[in-house]
Amino acid sequence: MLAFAPLHDAVGAAGSALSWLTELLEPLAGGAATAAAIVLFTIAVRLLISPLTVAQVRGERRRAALAPQVRDLQRRYADDPATLQREVFTLYREAGANPIAGCLPLLLQAPFLLVLYRLFSTREGGTGLLDERLAGVPLGHHLGDGLAGAAGPLFGVLLVVLLIAWWSSRRARRASAAVGTVAGTPTEGPGAATLGRLLPLLPFTTVLVALVLPLAAVIYLVTTSGWSAIEQAVLRRPSAVPSGSLDSRPGRRR
Repeated sequence: MLAFAPLHDAVGAAGSALSWLTELLEPLAGGAATAAAIVLFTIAVRLLISPLTVAQVRGERRRAALAPQVRDLQRRYADDPATLQREVFTLYREAGANPIAGCLPLLLQAPFLLVLYRLFSTREGGTGLLDERLAGVPLGHHLGDGLAGAAGPLFGVLLVVLLIAWWSSRRARRASAAVGTVAGTPTEGPGAATLGRLLPLLPFTTVLVALVLPLAAVIYLVTTSGWSAIEQAVLRRPSAVPSGSLDSRPGRRR
């Protein structure tokens, strides 16, 4: 269908790239060359969006620095929620601390995951990758296809690693959020409160979708979750990411 032509082209390009990486890695990785190619593909994706992750951490530190001013605004406009929301958003905007930007790295990975799903669930890529295996398990194998042979232990190990990586990343985020977080801070727009409640739930979907994805996509999820855990541990160290010029802005007076 014409509407899906861009997706078809993306799947074809990803298939060609993975085939090239597989041939490159085959002398070293042998039968696991395609799985290793998926790992390298995932790392390349994460490197592409790493500036957004750095910007996300900078934004969190800016918001933490602005916490005293936000609390002051909350006291001043406690009886005027609309004005409070407008003033807090203005304060964040002037400081370059967008509270919604934190979901961008996660959302931008969705197209890559969709491409891998299509690549290893159909013959759309035309590269024959569906025939590739890891430990004797086809990379297009789903949990619903059964756990016989090596499939059960392989999926079990990957899901355990995924859970550990997800938990480590979440722990780093929660520890960081505990510093300078102002409860009830409003954001822009009438749907912002709902969005603010939904965003923390997005990482949970990583574990859930792994139960229905082909093995190749699960390898992607495990790699990207492991990368996130390491990235969060490094970037959230004290002074690991310069917060930029956080000018001390005095509270807004009227």
